[in-house]
Amino acid sequence: MAMEPVIYGTSERPPRGDYSRAGADYTCAQDYAGYGQEDHQSYRRLYARQQALLPGRASDEFLRALPSLGASDRIPRFEEINDRLWRATRWEIVGVPGLIPEVPFFSLLAQRRFPVTDWIRTPQEFDYIVEPDVFHDLFGHVPLLFNPVYADHMQAYGLGGLKAHRCGACEMLSRLYWYTIEFGLMRQPDGMRAYGAGILSSPGELRYAVESSEPRRLPFDIERVMRTRYKIDSFQQIYFVIESVEELFEKTAADFTPIYERLRRLPEFSPDGSPLRTAAAAS
Repeated sequence: MAMEPVIYGTSERPPRGDYSRAGADYTCAQDYAGYGQEDHQSYRRLYARQQALLPGRASDEFLRALPSLGASDRIPRFEEINDRLWRATRWEIVGVPGLIPEVPFFSLLAQRRFPVTDWIRTPQEFDYIVEPDVFHDLFGHVPLLFNPVYADHMQAYGLGGLKAHRCGACEMLSRLYWYTIEFGLMRQPDGMRAYGAGILSSPGELRYAVESSEPRRLPFDIERVMRTRYKIDSFQQIYFVIESVEELFEKTAADFTPIYERLRRLPEFSPDGSPLRTAAAAS
């Protein structure tokens, strides 16, 4: 039976990706032969542009790990990355045709397997793409999986996601993913830096998140994060700041079940940080 794609945000076109290639766990082999020269050129251009923007903006952990990603002049083969990644942290990346549902996603993370979309954006989408592609997933997410502490955090997130699904609290946990793994900032002794994949793979948001005076930057607080909605089609108006990957791991390793129950009775915050008046109004 063919797997069904996941709808991400709002779009007039259906999600791309050939889900008939996916197995029961939504994984598929990387279709490396399907990449053309234009695809490799897009990856090379995207990599070069982002790499040039990283100094002074990306976290030290990310900068140290990025060379482990390997090839920058072409789309890397997943098995080449896995040779290094398995030795470093006992993780591996697996191909997926696009966005996948929550339970398969959490299950893969819990098994220390990170899903990577295997198609790449078109040249017309060079500056902006709605759905994550192979460049976003590889460049933004995979380098920090070479960091042992961050790698353990990602597995703990997957295990916590399975529990959140049973508790009916996936929306709260998705906000934690959004404001950390995708759009997290870290305060280093030499200044503010990005570690979230959504920031690191975006030229505009990388500058904005780290340098602009417009967004609010709040100390990392799990309950505040889980109460804060987000938008997918614009720069963030709020970022949450950690001091280290160790802090992230320690603060997200707890059982969130009591937190979920308490937060259901509390009002939420809009993406700009303004409080919604009642818990009922936020539903």
